[in-house]
Amino acid sequence: MKELFPAKQVMGFVFSMILTVTALSVYFLEMSFTVGITILLVTAFIQAGLQLVVFMHAGETKDKGAIYTNVYYGLIIALATVFGTLLTMIWGYQIP
Repeated sequence: MKELFPAKQVMGFVFSMILTVTALSVYFLEMSFTVGITILLVTAFIQAGLQLVVFMHAGETKDKGAIYTNVYYGLIIALATVFGTLLTMIWGYQIP
């Protein structure tokens, strides 16, 4: 019966709830902007990775290398888009 109990998924769910409560504490404890954003970003990336590995079973197939490569590629594109937008709209980059 032990092999039928989804222990990995239950622990992933509990850890997701802990991360969610941690993120909610930023709002309820009225932390400073810098500390709050840091906590929110860290918990968001950990939770995204947890969801990918535990609940989407990303590492359980024989082509997991291709799956992780696509995830890393998507992350690089997303970061380039975000930082490119910040560079042009907020940080005042101007073309001479």
